[in-house]
Amino acid sequence: MKLTEKMSYLQGLIDGLEIDASTKEGKALIQMSEVMSELVLYVEDLQSQVDELTELCDILDEDLGAVEDDFYDDLDCDECDGDCDTCDEDDDWDDDEDDFDFDDEDDELYEITCPTCGDTILLDEGMIEEGSINCPNCDELLEFDYDDLTIEDFEDKDEEPEK
Repeated sequence: MKLTEKMSYLQGLIDGLEIDASTKEGKALIQMSEVMSELVLYVEDLQSQVDELTELCDILDEDLGAVEDDFYDDLDCDECDGDCDTCDEDDDWDDDEDDFDFDDEDDELYEITCPTCGDTILLDEGMIEEGSINCPNCDELLEFDYDDLTIEDFEDKDEEPEK
């Protein structure tokens, strides 16, 4: 049974009770009945809008799927193994790979501990040369200033401590 049908049935029951509208209780029951009728109409309107939006989203999802299929099908062509204009390996979408240097496995990493949160952070030389970073855990600014250090300071760290 739909909500409007239930409200109609309830309205019929209230009408059948022949409620006296001159009493406080009668006025309250009649007013509640009218408010509930308005709410039912409002909910039915909202439900129809939700149904329309759901249908529209389904249509947009199908259209987006078709666009994705067309776009990605153009990028990967199984017939030519990358030898046609469609599958040109030097496409603009692939230029971002030059920004990353994946062959630097020999880069030395340095471990620091944030004084605020105690989180251990791994840094490479490039990050240290920038002079500062924010801690990824607590967002504390960590600054690196090596201007005052001398070669002896670095050599002392390489030697083993005396026992």
